[in-house]
Amino acid sequence: MSESDDQVSTADTMRERSDESRLKLWLLVGANRQLVTAVLTLSFFGLFMLGALLDPTLSSLLQDRTVIESLYAQMVGALITGVTLVVTISQLIISQENGPLGEQRSRMSETLDFRSYIHELTDKPAPADPSAFLQEIVDATQERANALEDEVERSDNEELTGEVEEFVDSITGNAETVREKLEGASFGTFEVVYASMDYNYSWKIFQIERLKAEYGDELDDDQHEALDNLRSSFAMFGPAREHIKTLYFQWELINLSRYILYAAIPSLLVSGMMMTFVDTTTITGTILGVEVLLWLVAVTFTFTLIPFFLLTSYILRVATTAKRTLAIGPLILRDSQR
Repeated sequence: MSESDDQVSTADTMRERSDESRLKLWLLVGANRQLVTAVLTLSFFGLFMLGALLDPTLSSLLQDRTVIESLYAQMVGALITGVTLVVTISQLIISQENGPLGEQRSRMSETLDFRSYIHELTDKPAPADPSAFLQEIVDATQERANALEDEVERSDNEELTGEVEEFVDSITGNAETVREKLEGASFGTFEVVYASMDYNYSWKIFQIERLKAEYGDELDDDQHEALDNLRSSFAMFGPAREHIKTLYFQWELINLSRYILYAAIPSLLVSGMMMTFVDTTTITGTILGVEVLLWLVAVTFTFTLIPFFLLTSYILRVATTAKRTLAIGPLILRDSQR
């Protein structure tokens, strides 16, 4: 690969840009959050049982009723604290939607202004569906990239035409990949945001700026305009993605609050029952060679932790997504892309 190709071409999708394994990315952002919660729950249960079997003293400790009372009493306190935290998160999200009339009018005005810009960019009304909205911008970038290639073909500078051809091929391939992922994706799931993270628009804006800086004296007015038009289309994708990502974060955190509240009530009930009704002297026998009391404590204690596993699974996705989309514009934060 030539030096110019090395400058123009780069990994486009999030998986290609990342130096992490496919399984890790899938668990952090791609997998269904309920599935990740189930994996965390089963993993904790398995490790708890393994630790109990490797350390026989745990079985003898559980024979003491005060140990079980202390364990589940602390769990009740942790659950109440966790629910309070979740309610606080919900209040913060809702507070962002509240405001005086002037503020709401300003939000509406800015939204409509941006939709007008997209109308000018695509020559058609901006779609209401988030996935179709992003698709229109992606299509516009590809169309303007093709227009740039047509303009630059007239140039006598073979190095310039080669770089632009390589650049346009990169844009086309990336656009097709993202378009396929956005097709049929519905808001409320992670699919729309996940697909938008695969469009490496920031690197492409940088490449446009570099081409203008290196070949500015050799470009005519039409070629300069074609580069500016392409840059404008990529500049529209950045805030559009950030807006949809913000809405998704609010949507997901509200769902998280609901799920934790749903899980916290039965968890509190189980903790209360274990504190009140369990009599260690009457629970005897074994199942698969393991004491029934140990099975009971392992199952119930793991069950009471489900709200925290839910919180973990959702925050992992939100935090990872936020980290990978921190910069807006041509800034490269990851070492793997430099």
